[in-house]
Amino acid sequence: MDTEFLQSFVMVIDCGSMAEAARRLDLTPAAVAARVKSLEEAMGTALVKRAGRTVKATESGLRILTHARAVLRDVRNLQALANDDAPLGEWRLGVSASSLTGLLPPLLRGLYRKHPKLAVYMEPGNSGTLYQRVTAGMLDAAIIVEPQFTLPKSCGWQVLVEEPLCLLAPRALAGRDPLDLLASEPFLRYDRSMWGGRMADAWLREHQIQPQERIEIDALNAIAVFVHHGLGVSLIPDWSPPWPEGLDVVRLPLPGTAPVRRMGLLWTEGPKAALARALLAEADAATRAPAVNPA
Repeated sequence: MDTEFLQSFVMVIDCGSMAEAARRLDLTPAAVAARVKSLEEAMGTALVKRAGRTVKATESGLRILTHARAVLRDVRNLQALANDDAPLGEWRLGVSASSLTGLLPPLLRGLYRKHPKLAVYMEPGNSGTLYQRVTAGMLDAAIIVEPQFTLPKSCGWQVLVEEPLCLLAPRALAGRDPLDLLASEPFLRYDRSMWGGRMADAWLREHQIQPQERIEIDALNAIAVFVHHGLGVSLIPDWSPPWPEGLDVVRLPLPGTAPVRRMGLLWTEGPKAALARALLAEADAATRAPAVNPA
């Protein structure tokens, strides 16, 4: 069986579309369909079916999907192990959206200086989903919001950065009281299904503020752009830059001690825990490095 058949099958299910799977694999839709058909013939059963405009897995397809993903991971591991500078194979790292372009890149830069041929499979996602994938063994580690519950003993955890909640407002409102802004201006809510969004919601309830909610969304970059365009104010973690460029917004501190979102690295103890510790070493080195003043 050609692993490319498995790859096409998994991609079709993930995308819900032959056309989108073809685009991501740089193939024609006909070629992707042919690969899936060849896999079905090898398995002796239908693996995908059309449901309206989307393509979904059949019951047989669902039964093999997890195993198909595992086979593809093992193949990537073999490819990495063939490289004499990658003794641990592929590192499966999950990254929350707000850390993907800010917190992570400088840490990876340092890690690749020491391990230039390291193979990393990177999976973006929200903290709750990534936590579940690490504890289920589907990812080796993830940069996520600190869970508000006891971690399994099989996992390690270390905080990388602390991001206090702040009020994000158009610059024209900079002189006003944050509590008054939250009570009177249209409110752009950070999605309460996100751990950071729940923190903001708890702070609002603690201070008995019922904002005039306009939008609820899980994308921090989008919230910042919406505030820039005068759509409202928001209560969000002061996440690591870069932020979108050219925003005419201000970050106002909350009265008293603001809640803090802690971003950190969660990893499973095992053979690849060494890579997690190597990334933590880069974070520690970056923290101890003296600041460089611009010329």
